[in-house]
Amino acid sequence: MRFRLRPVLLFLSIFLVLTSPTLAGPLEDCAEYARLGVPGQDGDLLCRTGHLLAHDPIRKTPIWVAERVTAEKATSTVVPREAGSFRIDPGLKKGRRAGLSDYRKSGYDRGHMAPAADMHWDKQAMIECFYLSNMVPQVGKKMNQGIWKALEELVRAWAIDRGELFIYTGPIYDGATTKTIGKNKVAVPSRLYKIVYDPNKQEAIAFIMPNEALETEDLPLYIFTIRDVEESTGLDFLSSLGRELQDSIETTRAAGLWQ
Repeated sequence: MRFRLRPVLLFLSIFLVLTSPTLAGPLEDCAEYARLGVPGQDGDLLCRTGHLLAHDPIRKTPIWVAERVTAEKATSTVVPREAGSFRIDPGLKKGRRAGLSDYRKSGYDRGHMAPAADMHWDKQAMIECFYLSNMVPQVGKKMNQGIWKALEELVRAWAIDRGELFIYTGPIYDGATTKTIGKNKVAVPSRLYKIVYDPNKQEAIAFIMPNEALETEDLPLYIFTIRDVEESTGLDFLSSLGRELQDSIETTRAAGLWQ
């Protein structure tokens, strides 16, 4: 009898382990944003209501930030931007995160990677997008407040028109030496990238911009391929797609801004 019970007990043990809530983590909780794969394995993985990100504890900036923006989210006006305010990320330990004082008088904006304007659909999403884990030191005039803002507005317009988009945004660091700000030595990106993928039409458009003042009308000059972003970051986007489809999408440069 004792021998015959062992398989049952073993099965129950495995079942309890596999169904234990302690195994729930960022990928399970943020399956919506990880549907097309996770771009990389480095950093602290953080699941938020409106985005999923990997945070670099050395540079104190995100490595990548993933969103899924739908027409419904992009047109929502439920929550005002004022519902959010800049704050440290409570999910990161001291010494592994940026602080508010790091940006103060630094000459750089706290540049959202997942934009606040994408989060009007949910109060918690708006609050969490203001965590400094979602920020990089970004040039303000003619960049964060200019061409980059225009790009974010375009992406929302595309989401409304197309119905659903997956968006990946983050910093690029060039060279061996990186400029930093504040006592926590928050790294200043050389460039910024944004990838926009339409799962219905199976097409993408990608941008790489220097972190400096730029002319908004020059936005088409900064269209690149996803493969260009991958080569600059070491990340792997859209990894859940079949290899042939992934290669086709990632090596195709959009001819211009989506209409």
